[in-house]
Amino acid sequence: MGELMTETPSLSTLFRESLKVGCLGFGGPAGQIALMHRVFVDERKWIDDARFQHMLAFCMLLPGPEAQQLATYIGWRLRGWAGALIAGWMFVLPGAAIVLALSWLYVSYGALPLVAAAFDGVKCAVVALVAEALYKVGKRALKTSAAVWIAVAAFAALMLGAPFPLVIVAAAIIGATQTLSLAARVAAQRPGEERSDTPASARLHAPHPPTPSPQGGGGAFTHAILWFILWLTPPAFIALTLGTDHVLFQVALLFSILACVTFGGAYALLAYLTTEAAARGWLTPEQMIDGLGLAETTPGPLILVNEFVGFLAGWSTGGLTLALAGAAIALWCTFAPSFVWIFAGAPYAERLERNPRAAGALAAITAAVLGVIAKLALFFAAHALFARQVTLGPAELPDIASAHWWMLALALAAGVALIRFKANLLLVLALCALAGLAARLAGM
Repeated sequence: MGELMTETPSLSTLFRESLKVGCLGFGGPAGQIALMHRVFVDERKWIDDARFQHMLAFCMLLPGPEAQQLATYIGWRLRGWAGALIAGWMFVLPGAAIVLALSWLYVSYGALPLVAAAFDGVKCAVVALVAEALYKVGKRALKTSAAVWIAVAAFAALMLGAPFPLVIVAAAIIGATQTLSLAARVAAQRPGEERSDTPASARLHAPHPPTPSPQGGGGAFTHAILWFILWLTPPAFIALTLGTDHVLFQVALLFSILACVTFGGAYALLAYLTTEAAARGWLTPEQMIDGLGLAETTPGPLILVNEFVGFLAGWSTGGLTLALAGAAIALWCTFAPSFVWIFAGAPYAERLERNPRAAGALAAITAAVLGVIAKLALFFAAHALFARQVTLGPAELPDIASAHWWMLALALAAGVALIRFKANLLLVLALCALAGLAARLAGM
């Protein structure tokens, strides 16, 4: 793996560049990762491309927001634990401040007729966004027949009511087991021979030699333990002072669990999160779609929608003060765990990259995430584009007779614009909001 390409940056310079990434990071994980590559690799030349790609591959093995973890990892590589905190939090906080302000505006003015009409259009764009995510993940994940079966099985299991964490864990176990079997067959071949049809996850190729870490594994592990304690201290304090039934503890508990099992990015958790939040009376599925639309318009990771959920959970229970506390604890329990994973794993990342079991688990999880996103697409479409839903056992399906046909047409047009023509996301959201206003004025 390549060495650092220029001298190590000062903390103040790293702060400025990380803040720039946090303020300009629109376009979801793909756009944010591309921006980090431009700033840290192309412009500043603090790391080379090979190192950047290795860091990204490692972060994709972790639960939680991979773009924020990549920023944290880069900061750790450049300036140790202080750099990790600067790069990781500066990636999140600008967008978090905007989402907090938008959440307050939403609960204060979202019921106004014209605002509600604009959100009808935004809902169509959100359905198209989930469809785009389904398409992108499908292109990356469905490279083998086994991946197709895992995706189908994950979708079926979720429709039948299987818990989201169980589906992800089962996929990881299947992928690791399959890869070990394939790796054994590869090892049995003649030396130097490699079958062309052997999946990449089973090929035991040697990467570039690893570069030294900025600090020893023991020092990073100490920081991982510290951040593990810091992560759990606020939930523990809430449990001791307010009780485990209090909304703030329930928010902390839910997002802490999701931080440990959410592989595949924000879209992978939304269906499960929406179901859990609705069951607790924090918000409706329609409000979750609105929150996703708000998160899409801000810089930073899409998983900032968790802050919106925490805000509404507090608002529905105790007004603005509790809403601010709910947003804060949701934000903390979403992003603090990422520092644990990076500090614990970064010193050993090179070894993990060469581990066929880890590679196979990641490939299977990616396929399962496709099933998760497919269920999410159906769930969001049913609640955004149809007035009623029908229940068949544990599955919830749209009632075709209750379709809002203009919204169906708008969602289809937005999907074509995003997938076929790669239209600008913010432009699509703005046009859909205007279309919602026009539909309301036309009496549709």
